[in-house]
Amino acid sequence: MSDLKSGYPRAPNKWRPSVGLVLMLVLTTVLALPLVGLFFFRIYENQLIHQTESELIGQCAVLAAVVRGEIDADFPKDIALGAAVKPAPPADPQEIYQPIAPSLDLTGNDLFGQRPDALPTAAPTLSSYAALGAGLTPILIETQRATLAGFRLLDPNGIVIAGREEVGLSLAHIEEVAAALGGNFRSVMRMRISKHPPPPLYSWSRGTAVRIFVAMPVIVRGHVAAVIYASRTPSNVFRSFYEEGRKLTMAGLSVVALTALIGFVLHRAFTRPMRELMLRTAAIGRGERDAFAPLAHHGTAEFAQLSQSFLDMATNLRNRSDFVATFAAHVSHELKSPLTAIQGAAELLRDDIDAADGRMNAAERRLFLDNIIGDAGRLTAIVQRLRELARAENSPVDGVASLTLVVAEIRSGFGKLEISAEGDLDGAVQMSSENLRIVLTHLVDNAARHGATRVEIKAVREADKFRVTVSDNGGGISANNRGKIFDNFFTTRRESGGTGMGLAIVRAMLVAHGGQIELQPINSGAKFLLTLPAAGQEVF
Repeated sequence: MSDLKSGYPRAPNKWRPSVGLVLMLVLTTVLALPLVGLFFFRIYENQLIHQTESELIGQCAVLAAVVRGEIDADFPKDIALGAAVKPAPPADPQEIYQPIAPSLDLTGNDLFGQRPDALPTAAPTLSSYAALGAGLTPILIETQRATLAGFRLLDPNGIVIAGREEVGLSLAHIEEVAAALGGNFRSVMRMRISKHPPPPLYSWSRGTAVRIFVAMPVIVRGHVAAVIYASRTPSNVFRSFYEEGRKLTMAGLSVVALTALIGFVLHRAFTRPMRELMLRTAAIGRGERDAFAPLAHHGTAEFAQLSQSFLDMATNLRNRSDFVATFAAHVSHELKSPLTAIQGAAELLRDDIDAADGRMNAAERRLFLDNIIGDAGRLTAIVQRLRELARAENSPVDGVASLTLVVAEIRSGFGKLEISAEGDLDGAVQMSSENLRIVLTHLVDNAARHGATRVEIKAVREADKFRVTVSDNGGGISANNRGKIFDNFFTTRRESGGTGMGLAIVRAMLVAHGGQIELQPINSGAKFLLTLPAAGQEVF
């Protein structure tokens, strides 16, 4: 769609989020990240499951070594042991280690129901195992106090012979114990039985409701001599949070404070200067002159550069608008005088024709007609100069020109003037030959009209610029007029047909090409210094 007033295309009028809303959503997301992260602690909980299983494996291995030593030392060689176990050869004959790696996975389907209760047994355990259990019970109790794990020592029939509870009862019907009685290590996760309800935050975690059970066979002389049955509830991150409530609160407040700090910084760096720039834009659009001032808060270097670029653009547009208004006033003034003279002469001629006795003679009529022709010629000259000024301000900046060639053309156009040229004339100027000829022609013509007989042109190359001086021996410029010569329509030759646009055209042409012109002090005549952009190649 396009604006009916300007005719330029405009962006579609649809809802768009403001910068403040986007920043608020970003900050809300940042604030919610810690809460969302709580649901990803399942991975950490699974690591805790593996850690607990590894610790139980290590503890059971130590206890199994102790039990194995006791049986080898104290038990008769002909005592009845459990199932026969064929030792598994190591993968590498040179490898003597056979570690048991943790295998439980909280995210899988390895969760069993609550552990079945112990069952009474029909036959009591052997006296040798009863004595062994009685001797190891203090060790198991002390180990439980230090590790928080529950331990049971079972005989080859699955009867508990050592532990805090269930001594004399059978656990042979439990899956992991049955596997161990057959000579295989087994670890499982079971639903946890707790005497106390879990705290609120703690209840969110699946890991709080499980307990790890490990059953490790004790192999003596190729048979299962006993089973170490251990269990423990894994640590939980939510329980740590619950127990560290004050620290968690402080951490939450720190996150909120940090988020607020980030919001404040973003507001100072983005939202505030952007809103101020928007208000300043609206003020400039209303024509408020006080709005052309730097912003009170820039925020970032990019906003400072953006605001300054905008103000520079607005200032240039204001200056251009002021120039157009002043220029229009000058144009209307310059056109009004010849138009008034033409209208007056034409009315007198018309009145003389309408009169019965025609009082004007031929010489008087010719005088009025010459005035009309002269004023019409002045109007034509002014219009031509205005076209040249418009062309100079919008002149294309491409093309290169040789000072030598252009000076030669100017010499041929001003045969009565002595034009000398010296210096770096073979260099290339970043300006078309036609535009350079217009610039130098206006200066030479201006010198000739002010009584000059000699014009000197000197060119010096300095880095990427050409400094060209054009001096003459004409009548010169008075001190009072030196500051006005580049103004539009300023001329000291109005009676002889001067329009006051020549130097204005020269300046506009040079500015359009990135150059400039300055009036230099000189004792007699006039001297101008032109700064022209140099091209990167020579012109032949």
